[in-house]
Amino acid sequence: MVMLRAAKPAASALSRATLSRSFASSAIAKDKVLAVLYPGGEYAKRQPKMLGSVENELGLREWIEKQGHTLVVTADKDGPNSEFAKEAVDASIIITTPFHPAYVTKEIIEKAKDLKACVTAGVGSDHVDLDAANARKIGVYEVTGSNVTSVAEHAVMTILVLVRNFVPAHNQYVNGNWDVAEVAMNSYDVENKVVGTLGVGRIGRRILQRLKPFDCKELLYYDYNKLDDATEKEIGCKRVEDLEDFVSRCDVITINAPLHAGTKGLFNKELISKMKPGAWIVNTARGAICVKEDIAKAVEDGQLNGYGGDVSFPQPPPADHPWHKMRNVWNPELGGGNAMTPHISGTSLDAQARYVAGTKDILERIWNKKPQIDANVIVENGHYVSKSYGKH
Repeated sequence: MVMLRAAKPAASALSRATLSRSFASSAIAKDKVLAVLYPGGEYAKRQPKMLGSVENELGLREWIEKQGHTLVVTADKDGPNSEFAKEAVDASIIITTPFHPAYVTKEIIEKAKDLKACVTAGVGSDHVDLDAANARKIGVYEVTGSNVTSVAEHAVMTILVLVRNFVPAHNQYVNGNWDVAEVAMNSYDVENKVVGTLGVGRIGRRILQRLKPFDCKELLYYDYNKLDDATEKEIGCKRVEDLEDFVSRCDVITINAPLHAGTKGLFNKELISKMKPGAWIVNTARGAICVKEDIAKAVEDGQLNGYGGDVSFPQPPPADHPWHKMRNVWNPELGGGNAMTPHISGTSLDAQARYVAGTKDILERIWNKKPQIDANVIVENGHYVSKSYGKH
């Protein structure tokens, strides 16, 4: 357990949001901010730019305390006896990250009588019960755009890693062996492949833009929104309106959609069966968009040639999570078909600097009773604001 904290403040009264997208004055102006971050240990000491770690506290402790507020930081987040659950009871603002998510459940929200805002230091607020937040008129905010370049780069890298059969080739080499045929038998080019993105928001669009120079056969997307004609022409992509048609046409699918009721478990055995045999899936969105057992079986049976990404459910995944050990039929002993990493795509050091700056801006707006940047608002004043979470 890692926990760093300042002195505990007196509990503040629940602040009620006004219709003008700002907070009404609290009976007590000073807030307790609870941040749940990942443990950095020795790595955080070696790299002070790793602001998202519990040791480096988003680099915001001094600034928060100068505002007259208090900051409690912990990595202990799971279960009713966790430091997160205990400290949330009288927290005014909860800061979490997608990389080490503290699940702000209905039960947490009901007990947190002073809670007025949940802030994601990063992108993605599916770890917050948004309906429960709306019922209490708690604002939920995230730093939209802070990770888009980082995640797009990671997704393109993972596509190349899978298609070129990089993991088995690398493992063979570092094991001191040299057998080109063993790894070349499942290595392809991205050129002339059909690549599609499920979701064409800020990240999906950037992935397609970065793939354009690879001369893919087609660049496709599936989304409820259609890109404007000029953007489609610039990227060289086109929309497919039917989901089954979309997946059946793709050699590679990259998932770039939020997790909500409409996407949870979307990639299950039935949908995967509609894909081309031997296709690849890359998921840098949310692990729960895929049914973990169905993905693993599809890789092991050969329906999928591989699966990669950096998200699991829950996070971190337990030791018996099937994605740890899934292998394809081509190079199982060398890790073939598995291009998974911890949730790193959106927390590069450059991205950390961006999401910390955005978190600070959100807090500053709360404390100065200024409206939030529209793009950063998920729910507010009891209403869904973002269209990304399936309720408008």
